[in-house]
Amino acid sequence: MEILKHECGVAMIRLLKPLGYYKEKYGTYTYGLGKLYLMMEKQHNRGQEGAGIGVVKLHSVPGNEYVFRERALGKDAIQNIFSEVNGKIASFGLGDTSERDVECFAPFLGEIYMGHLRYSTTGKSGISYCHPFLRRNNWRSRNLLMCGNFNMTNVDSVFEKVVSHGQHPRIYSDTVILLEQLGEALDKENHRIYRQYRDSQIDPQLSHTIEDNLDIRRVLASASPEWDGGFVICGATGSGDMFALRDRHGIRPAFYYYDDEIVVLASERPVIQTVLNVARRDVRELTPGSALIVSKAGQVSVSDILGEDQNERCSFERIYFSRGSDADIYRERKALGRNVVPAIMKSIDNDLSHAVFSFIPNTAEVAFIGMCEGLEQELDKIKSARILDAQKAGCLDAGNLGEIMGQKLRIEKVAIKDIKLRTFIAEGEARNDLAAHVYDVTYGIVENGVDTLVVIDDSIVRGTTLKQSILKMLDRLHPRKIVVVSSSPQVRYPDYYGIDMSRMGEFIAFRAAVQLLKDRGMESVLDKTYENCKRQEQLLDFEISNCVKAVYAPFTQEEISDKIVEMLTADGEINAEVEIVYQTLAGLHEAIPTCPGDWYFSGDYPTHGGVRLVNRAFVNYYEGNADKR
Repeated sequence: MEILKHECGVAMIRLLKPLGYYKEKYGTYTYGLGKLYLMMEKQHNRGQEGAGIGVVKLHSVPGNEYVFRERALGKDAIQNIFSEVNGKIASFGLGDTSERDVECFAPFLGEIYMGHLRYSTTGKSGISYCHPFLRRNNWRSRNLLMCGNFNMTNVDSVFEKVVSHGQHPRIYSDTVILLEQLGEALDKENHRIYRQYRDSQIDPQLSHTIEDNLDIRRVLASASPEWDGGFVICGATGSGDMFALRDRHGIRPAFYYYDDEIVVLASERPVIQTVLNVARRDVRELTPGSALIVSKAGQVSVSDILGEDQNERCSFERIYFSRGSDADIYRERKALGRNVVPAIMKSIDNDLSHAVFSFIPNTAEVAFIGMCEGLEQELDKIKSARILDAQKAGCLDAGNLGEIMGQKLRIEKVAIKDIKLRTFIAEGEARNDLAAHVYDVTYGIVENGVDTLVVIDDSIVRGTTLKQSILKMLDRLHPRKIVVVSSSPQVRYPDYYGIDMSRMGEFIAFRAAVQLLKDRGMESVLDKTYENCKRQEQLLDFEISNCVKAVYAPFTQEEISDKIVEMLTADGEINAEVEIVYQTLAGLHEAIPTCPGDWYFSGDYPTHGGVRLVNRAFVNYYEGNADKR
């Protein structure tokens, strides 16, 4: 029901053959560019604030550009970028142009392609924050294109180190700081090779020797060990080396494929499967802590840079962000729906005859299918018990057997997102009234005052849409009771590794826990938590802990859910009884065993930086600094 922003989506391509090869086999020099477009479009869900692409030409001659970049803002950024790029290619003209001229001079047609889709998690926006970022130099081997799906939790300390080395970053952002840090390591690698060969080669030969002998693994190993966060960092040098490095916990996803023609990397497996029409088994997951590296000569390797640490692959990726067309994700989302069935049966008093089941929004459809499968099993149990009872009573005949077997789940499409209402034209209550009509309801499927209406969502984070729109819309159907089911657990803690959930006070579960403390005269818990969080600021990394857990400790999940309902219906506008059912942590891990990262639910952050930031977030909340993250 609520749109979460997620940073970000990446796509990289390295063509391993001359451009003429693709012209002959696939009929176009733009083969790589076309694949990049498709990979970005199929990850459009991962970022709609802006996008950017970068291209490196390996055969450009001096005096001509060899690193190209195009960026744009807005939900149409991908189309705008490729429209602009295709216009420049058309102006160059490919009709009767020789292969050599295309390789040397055609804009945006090269051997390395990089694409990025952006959602901001820092509140900063504008074209200057769109990836890829570019570090320029007159030596091709010192040029660096960089983009990433990441959020760093220790930007302050990395920034201080960069400045202490004499650099002066133009913008204070993790992207720029990482670019400068990698750039410094790349400069050192250039100098290392220069010193090794300077006495035996003249300058023109020396530049080529440096390009041919760059050790990207050394560059990454120099810059990355102190990075704290979740990341997939992608880069390309102007001389033709390409890399993608994943964090040691595997928090952010990355998959790759290569053959003798092409190397590709993307944030999601099915994107590569679809765009290249390859089997799932041929698309590999990039090992946490490792880098996919393609040298200037086209040699492909996967190198361990950081070492693989405890598995903390992001469960929210599986619940919400990644494309459901991935076979594993599809099964996991169905399992999430099945795992909430016991709680649903309790909430409807096991009365399936007077319950209507649906889902909102469309992203919850797969969990809904799993939920219905679980409910069908419960219905089968009810039917079996009724048949046995009738048999024991000696009254089982064709008539009542047919009546028993004829009972079906009442599955309906109760809400349709009919139009995009422009709520920005109104303010206050007028805006809320418009928001309540974003969805259109299907009348006539609920028996007034009798039926329970059960709707499943993939997550309930802030509760804003639930309060302003969904509950009011569902109440127009006049059910006796509304049960809202979340296929994910209560979101209690901010995320600092790429999802736009960073302010403590935004979470309805947190606000409910705080209100429960106040209701029960336990405000001292808040004061003590603040004192502990402040004290943590002076401790070393290995000494710190998540003090905010104390806010939730006195209450059960059900108590917090009940308080959430009370807060969402406090205005008295909802006539039906309302209940919210959340997934449990145990149900989450059973459904998604390979991606146990659950810090937004449990508060168990995988890195020290995450722990520091959650304590700081509570301090900001307590001190009233609502805009700080």
